[in-house]
Amino acid sequence: MPPVASPSLAAPVVGSHFANAAAACLAIEQALPAIVQAMRNPQVCGSGFLYVVVMDPGILPGECRFDDAILVEHAIGDRTQWDADYAAFARAKAALCWRHGQDGQRLQYGMAHRLREGDSLLSGAVCLDGITVGVSGAEAWWDEAFATTIAANLRAISRGAHAQALKDRRLVAGAPTGAH
Repeated sequence: MPPVASPSLAAPVVGSHFANAAAACLAIEQALPAIVQAMRNPQVCGSGFLYVVVMDPGILPGECRFDDAILVEHAIGDRTQWDADYAAFARAKAALCWRHGQDGQRLQYGMAHRLREGDSLLSGAVCLDGITVGVSGAEAWWDEAFATTIAANLRAISRGAHAQALKDRRLVAGAPTGAH
């Protein structure tokens, strides 16, 4: 029997048309005022630092390397003052949720049997309708709240862009107006 073909990880992968890097940056920008305000409370974020990782929802695990599926990474606070590697924590949380298509809390507390050696045991990432966002720096439940806010913003921005495309009579994502 011939071997099963697998996609080449070297081939370029096209991600989401509507949930692209610009949309992800806007989603973070819209969430920042509430996040920064909440971070002032030491019971929310004792470190004063936060790191955000947003994955491309149009790219599935196995289509490319994890790093190539990251849309945007964003740091809050002076990284030279970090007391831990919040970027590594946020990336590990996002990687786990992206690989499974599940929220970190669900994986950590309800599906521990799916965790592999080397997987993060930290909560603080979500997968909302395929939009994966990992956050680290605050208490885990606040990391999750911030991640949910960013993911919901990205979903709304994408839906708005989709609605505009239809209004412009674009019937195929990325196609010019009137294309069928």
